[in-house]
Amino acid sequence: MSEPVIVPRADHPISRRSIDPDALKVLTRLNDAGYTAYLVGGCVRDLLLGRRPKDFDIGTSAHPYQIKKLFRNCWIIGRRFRLAHVKFGDKAIEVATFRKLIPAGEPEPAAEELADLSPETARDLLIHRDNTFGTPEEDAFRRDFTVNALFYDIANRSIIDYVGGLEDI
Repeated sequence: MSEPVIVPRADHPISRRSIDPDALKVLTRLNDAGYTAYLVGGCVRDLLLGRRPKDFDIGTSAHPYQIKKLFRNCWIIGRRFRLAHVKFGDKAIEVATFRKLIPAGEPEPAAEELADLSPETARDLLIHRDNTFGTPEEDAFRRDFTVNALFYDIANRSIIDYVGGLEDI
């Protein structure tokens, strides 16, 4: 695996003031609970380009039912891939667990890999191959465009780029 390009706060234009306050609440709670959580995708691209994002999506190391335990206002959606929607009035902040691509022919998780997980997490792992959780780097490599694979880390206010999205912008 490769080392990401990390752009510190002083070297990019994104300000926390331009991030939806509810997205900041979700990111902060996930981080405070010990999970990795980043803004991801089009919102990071738009903020870098000086545009107002239409929505704010979050990628995290927390599994869907771990997210649900942190937020009373959370609904788990999706049959193929479980996503958490944290609701604030009419608005939903979409929170997805980092995923990785599984090459064709690779086996599903074995029972012993699931033994130490909660029943909810084990069930999530068995839903479909699309539910194979991964690292931020693996998640970045499975995204559709490099500019949609950029992460913003609120903990240190840096941009994280594993796939060359900053060059492509």
